[in-house]
Amino acid sequence: MRRNHRQGMSFFTAGLLTLIVLGIGVYLGFSKSIPFRSHYEVGAVFRTANNVKPGSFVRIAGVNVGKVTSIERDESDPQAALVMMRIDEKGLPIHKDAVAHIRPRIFLEGNFFVDLQPGSPSAPTIDDGDVIPINQTKAPVQLDQILTSLQQPTRKQLQGLLDELSTGLDKSGGAGFNGSIKYWESAYKNGAIVADAQQGENPHDLSGYLKSAGEVAEALNASPIDLQNLITDFNVAANAFAREQGSLTLAIAELPRTLRAGLPALLALNEAFPSVRRFASDFLPPTRSSGPAIDAALPLVRQLRRLVSREELGGLVRALRPTVPSLARLNRRTPALYEQVRLASSCQNEQILPWTKDTIDDEAFPAVGPVFVESTKPFSGLAGESRAGDANGQWFRVLLTGGVFAYPQAGGNILQSTSALMGVNPPPPAELTRPYRPDVPCETQEDPDLSSTAVEVPNETRISVDDQAGYQKIIDRAKAEIERNTPENLATPDRAILDAALKGLGK
Repeated sequence: MRRNHRQGMSFFTAGLLTLIVLGIGVYLGFSKSIPFRSHYEVGAVFRTANNVKPGSFVRIAGVNVGKVTSIERDESDPQAALVMMRIDEKGLPIHKDAVAHIRPRIFLEGNFFVDLQPGSPSAPTIDDGDVIPINQTKAPVQLDQILTSLQQPTRKQLQGLLDELSTGLDKSGGAGFNGSIKYWESAYKNGAIVADAQQGENPHDLSGYLKSAGEVAEALNASPIDLQNLITDFNVAANAFAREQGSLTLAIAELPRTLRAGLPALLALNEAFPSVRRFASDFLPPTRSSGPAIDAALPLVRQLRRLVSREELGGLVRALRPTVPSLARLNRRTPALYEQVRLASSCQNEQILPWTKDTIDDEAFPAVGPVFVESTKPFSGLAGESRAGDANGQWFRVLLTGGVFAYPQAGGNILQSTSALMGVNPPPPAELTRPYRPDVPCETQEDPDLSSTAVEVPNETRISVDDQAGYQKIIDRAKAEIERNTPENLATPDRAILDAALKGLGK
């Protein structure tokens, strides 16, 4: 007979599988996390955790990206709370400058969640298990904290503040407040610059500033009576300003014009500070050495003091008594001399010296330097011509020779030259360009102008002597050419001079 075998899962296997499924369901129900999966956790230190509890949501831009896993006391600050959060993959990455806020889900009171701002993309990311510091977290202000802060003295002061504000905005105060709005942009901008500067340029500048500010606040708190008197005196001063509101308004209206005039002066003063600092730095060594110098000069001062003592000074005065009247007369006459010296010095500085630095522009004879260089060149020739047989003579040694070119001149004169003239520069002026004014100081005159334009060379007569026999013919021909280019009605002395000059041609 065939035995019937039971098919399918046994009761033991089915029960075991049921227990496993129930265990997994219970674990998922209580832990709310998938096992065998890595989780990203980050902590945040808050001054107070409020009603945040494990399981509270963590949101980024209103989207749930995780939950709070635990709340512990921070070991570094027992008054603070360390909130650990598990962040889903959709909430990553979290950067070093991330900010966490605890916010209520219901107005005023109710459930709370953690509002997380992941930070700027340029900042580095934080690793799993890192903690956001307390200076990057904020906790909400509770209603009881507001009521506790607004005690009776505080409420009274707030009422006084609001009353004074309403008084200030009464009548034309509101219009003035509206008129000041256009200046807020620059004020906020400058305030932002000041706030940025308060952070300092080096590490610990801000902490040092806060430390110093704490010391100042502690010093103010050490004398409550003095601080109260300061506030009272300030109230008196403000009351005085209020009484003089009209004058204060006029003064404030003048302030922009004052600033426009004062800012350039302050800018110039600020630009002068580097020079003043350098001067002060350079002046420190002589200042330090002035003490020893004064000590070394004291014996000389004592001796000089003895020289002007009654005993010594009496004899000196008797010796100088005949000279004093002459010195007095000289002193009275000296200012006139000094005035002439001043005029001469000013003429030298304002006219002569600038003129000597000019350069004469001449195409025929180009200058190699300014006037003070060119003007000294004739001195060497004059020095040679002023000597006779020995060095003590003052005679001029003149060599008379005939030229091969003859040029007519005014007054019936002629000019002989061994070379052809290249030009006439400067030309003779037709009239005096500027009248002589002895009553006008030289220093106020216009600068002399050395520029001129060369004029044409007068008609020349070339003289060529081949032999003695043709010399008379050349003289007659030159005489005829010169007479043709000169006035016909010459006086007898001028004719005699012309004849004598013509006879000297070629000799």
